[in-house]
Amino acid sequence: METQKVAILIDADNANSALIEQILNEVGKYGRITVKRIYGDWTTQRNNKWKNVLNTYAIRPIQKFAYANAKNSSDIALVIDAMDLLHSKIVDSFCIVSSDSDYTGLAHRIREEGLNIIGIGKEHTPEAFKKACITFIWEENLENNNETKFNNVKLPSNKKVINYDLIQKAFNMVQNDSGMALFSKFSEALRKIDPEFDYRSYGFNNFTNFCKSLSGYEIFTHQDKTTYSLKVK
Repeated sequence: METQKVAILIDADNANSALIEQILNEVGKYGRITVKRIYGDWTTQRNNKWKNVLNTYAIRPIQKFAYANAKNSSDIALVIDAMDLLHSKIVDSFCIVSSDSDYTGLAHRIREEGLNIIGIGKEHTPEAFKKACITFIWEENLENNNETKFNNVKLPSNKKVINYDLIQKAFNMVQNDSGMALFSKFSEALRKIDPEFDYRSYGFNNFTNFCKSLSGYEIFTHQDKTTYSLKVK
């Protein structure tokens, strides 16, 4: 299968420069990043932190001068570029890095073309934009990548509470005739139902530990010792 080509478009005013390495590593899981652009007014000191990392990570800055509404100017430029890329058909997937709901319509348009759309932003990003994305990743989970991982299966009190309605719906979608759901298919089903699903949001460092924590379910190890399924106890 040919590797997906990904365009990452960053709203400088609504993204964290300190997380750029984690952001690029995360997006790289979805394919080869062939377009890296960031939008903002580079004549102001506000974006100085971004200026320090652009060359290091080969990100192309797009200048949008601050006229009456600097925020709106950058938003429009990003949307126009995204539409140009969409029509050029040179990428298979888009990632918009922003916590701004103004990109909701763009995300819907990309989905209508059958392309993958990933969003990266704060947990408090408006629901409209998060739900418009096929996958939405919390910035806060990327911040935790450099912190101590949760290696046990106990759910930390400061993390999300597991929604068992979501678990059951996803399991029912992909279970086979033997009543088991392959991890890969189960994870995909969770994301289809909830674009925000991320095991890190529940305090776990991998999907296996997340599944171990699920009450009423157990893990089945296949003969190759590397393939796992979930089944009801």
